[in-house]
Amino acid sequence: MLTKGRRVTGRAEDMSAHYAFGSHEDDAIIKHRLLTRTTTTRGEPPLKKLQKKFMSFATEIEKDADNTSDCERLYKAFLQEINTFELPLLKSKAVVDANLREKESFNELQVEIQRQILQAQTDIEDLKKQLEQSKIERQHKEECEAIRKLISLQPPRSETEKLIANLEKEIANLEAESAACTRTLELRKKQFALLLHVVEELQISIEDEQRSIADEPRAATEEPKVSIEEGSGGASEAMAVD
Repeated sequence: MLTKGRRVTGRAEDMSAHYAFGSHEDDAIIKHRLLTRTTTTRGEPPLKKLQKKFMSFATEIEKDADNTSDCERLYKAFLQEINTFELPLLKSKAVVDANLREKESFNELQVEIQRQILQAQTDIEDLKKQLEQSKIERQHKEECEAIRKLISLQPPRSETEKLIANLEKEIANLEAESAACTRTLELRKKQFALLLHVVEELQISIEDEQRSIADEPRAATEEPKVSIEEGSGGASEAMAVD
């Protein structure tokens, strides 16, 4: 009975379109049937039957005639009707209690499901963070692996140190050669400057000698002219004396 009630309740929203009454009217009809203890629209309601039994019993009691047997018969009938009416009430109460317990269990289940949903959402967020961290770690591992491969392609440290030492030795030798070449170049510069000075002095002396050689014939031609002039001057002085 309880299972059927749950099935009808669970499908009420889906099948509401197939009923002639609305949800509020259905609730009113169900409530009326529960109060009157009728499951169909046919027949007399149990509460009305009980009322009739009670009224017959009360009417019979109020009579002054000797009707003890009738009163006892109506009383037993009234008690039987009460028992008949009470049994569905007890069943309804049991159903109501069961429904309340089921509702409470459903509420607890809903709370638990909500808690599990929140926990699942928290777990999902944690897993997302772990996934991002795993991606970063994997990227770092891939980068480290690439660097390791590049390092493995390089020669051993001993060979590199030996090569560096050789290069440093060559650099020292080249620096020594450069210093020697610099000193030689400075010496050659000084020698060249001295040579230029000597050449300049030789050139000056040669030019002086050439000028002196060029001046000797001129001096030789000028000496007779001077003697002739001196002779002509003496004659004129003699003539003037005479």
